Amino acid sequence: MLKTIADILVAQGIITAEQVTQAEQAAHKAQTTLANYLVAQNLVTPAQLAQAYAEQLNLTYIDKIDENLAIPTLLKKVSFRFLKENNLIPIRKDGQVYVVAADPYKYQPIDDLILILNEKALPAVATTAIIADSLNRFYPLEETSEMLSELDQAEGEGEIELGDIEEKDILSMAQEAPIIKLVNQILLQASKREASDIHIEPMEKEVRVRFRIDGVMHQVFTPPKRVQDAIVSRIKIMANMNIAEKRLPQDGRINLKIAAKAIDIRVSSLPTTHGEKIVMRLLDKTKSFGKLTELGLSPRNLEIVEHAISQPNGIFLVSGPTGSGKTSTLYSILSQLNRPEVNVLTVEDPVEYQMKGITQVQVNSKIGLTFANILRSVLRQDPDIIMIGETRDQETAQIATQASLTGHLVLSTIHTNSAPATITRLIDMGIEPFLIASTISCVIAQRLVRRLHDCKEQYQPPVAILRKLGITEAEAKKIVFYQPKGCADCAETGYRGRLAIFEIMPMTGAIAKLTIERADSNLIKQAAVQEGMVLLIQDGIAKIKAGLTSIEEVLSVATSQETFD
Repeated sequence: MLKTIADILVAQGIITAEQVTQAEQAAHKAQTTLANYLVAQNLVTPAQLAQAYAEQLNLTYIDKIDENLAIPTLLKKVSFRFLKENNLIPIRKDGQVYVVAADPYKYQPIDDLILILNEKALPAVATTAIIADSLNRFYPLEETSEMLSELDQAEGEGEIELGDIEEKDILSMAQEAPIIKLVNQILLQASKREASDIHIEPMEKEVRVRFRIDGVMHQVFTPPKRVQDAIVSRIKIMANMNIAEKRLPQDGRINLKIAAKAIDIRVSSLPTTHGEKIVMRLLDKTKSFGKLTELGLSPRNLEIVEHAISQPNGIFLVSGPTGSGKTSTLYSILSQLNRPEVNVLTVEDPVEYQMKGITQVQVNSKIGLTFANILRSVLRQDPDIIMIGETRDQETAQIATQASLTGHLVLSTIHTNSAPATITRLIDMGIEPFLIASTISCVIAQRLVRRLHDCKEQYQPPVAILRKLGITEAEAKKIVFYQPKGCADCAETGYRGRLAIFEIMPMTGAIAKLTIERADSNLIKQAAVQEGMVLLIQDGIAKIKAGLTSIEEVLSVATSQETFD
């Protein structure tokens, strides 16, 4: 007799017999299975359930699927839709083919897949998330070259002058299968490679498609020039933009699902000398923000941040250039502060990620809904915490200051190069120094660097490079340095993902005094360093020593001007 899943979970101490009895009754009322109910109520994790299935049926449990297991020749035999709908994926492990299922009791699709593969395959178990992620990452897409050759072989061979194409022809061409397929391919490739932006750029004789991955641009492919307007029109149709207007910049938005992931795409068009350039920013709506402890803050910096955000009032600023992760840091802070007993409101341009339990307002300057105008209304909504997407001007800064003085905790971003420079920037905006000293609780400056992939290799950097970091030869002998190598899993870049380096400055008595005296940012920096502030480049060195990133990455964002004694 097989043990039941409930018996196994009880034996492992994951749940109690009493919880099982209550869950069985509730599952029956809800007309769902016990397993689904246990996972839905967070009584059991998906991984624990999958392991229980494996133990019950004596199957192999798969906890990770990488490119060595997900073989393209196997995956090509089956349609993506079939695998996705049935939560299945075929893999080859140690020479044996396995059909990995989220629910091993769904015999029919498992048997069908084994027949399709025409291999001696064994069933195995993994979580739904592992199977879905593996399909998204490893399912072989149609070869782009094949698709482009299909476009080349379409009717009307030869080059077509752009001036010869009428508007109605472009619109009909944008609705044709090859163009739809090509645009879908671009979006799917971008999602699969975890790109943050897609650039479709018209050149003189071709169209260039590039992805921004981990902050770096990569050329993906070049469709023929003659389909340029059709691609642009297709994207405009999807984004509800005016396809007839080609002389003015436009903005639009696309909401869609790519391989079960809800993606929000912000679309921007810009007229150029060779046609309209399209840039699409991809935002994963399913993205969740971790705790502050997961941001990579040092113990001292974490303590400063937690103290600042635990105050009932004050202004907490995050500075840095565009694309340095400022908003993500603020969202992580908000997710920690978001509690039922607190009223949190955000004013953003635009709202990038939606968070449960938080009221989010989007700026619309076209109708006069500016940061400043919204903030005045927000203050009448009885908020405890206000997040302002960006402090751009004097009016916004003044309202934020007044909100802080009237007992609100204000979080915002600002564009400055360092934490000390933020103080002088606010003074330049016209905020009185005594108000800055009394309201600012903490300033963070941050940058993003690429994280070294597991294929990294040890090396000894040149002395000149070490000197830029302020590391002596004697110190270098005690440090293990790594450089990127490159493999198939990281697309031969040597990097996978990004992490932040920080410079965190609390408003201490000494810095408040210098602020009131309108001191130069260099004097504020010196005082902050004397009080223990870790500069950006110093935090970068700590990440280098931990083997998380490379010297080149840190030097690319923390310049040699920030060298220190």
